Amino acid sequence: MSVDTPRATSAAIAWRWWGLAISVSAVDQLTKLAVSTLMYYGESIPLTGFFNLVNVWNTGAAFSFLADAGGWQRYFFIVITLGVSIVLVVMLCKPRPRAEALGYSLVLGGALGNGFDRVVRSYVVDYLDFYWQRWHWPAFNIADIGITLGVSLLLLSTFNQADKQHKTEL
Repeated sequence: MSVDTPRATSAAIAWRWWGLAISVSAVDQLTKLAVSTLMYYGESIPLTGFFNLVNVWNTGAAFSFLADAGGWQRYFFIVITLGVSIVLVVMLCKPRPRAEALGYSLVLGGALGNGFDRVVRSYVVDYLDFYWQRWHWPAFNIADIGITLGVSLLLLSTFNQADKQHKTEL
């Protein structure tokens, strides 16, 4: 478990992780801008036998959860995103194992990317559509990938730390 060295200041460490989060969010937003500009809403461009580039809008959360809730969910998800983002920004101010900090940064970047969509557009632009035969996985975007990878890293980091602690107790 490597932790950032005490030589580096807390601010420098935090800015490194915040910079990664901002980069994830920026790439997500640039990709969404390209999709929204170059494709009509609902358009689907087949690229392979298992992947389409699409332009769809999600007013809900993951897998369109609460998409048909009547509009209140937009503000609910904005508040949740704001709260989670503040907590993650503060958490990244403290030295943490790199895998953990990377996980938090990816989640923060994804939250900022989708949160920006909710504030500015009232919906999240999704554009990656993977499928097998007639079964389509729900469309998603780079922000969603950041959140998923970040949570996966945090889970692996937690299991790894628990395993190391269990071995030292034996």
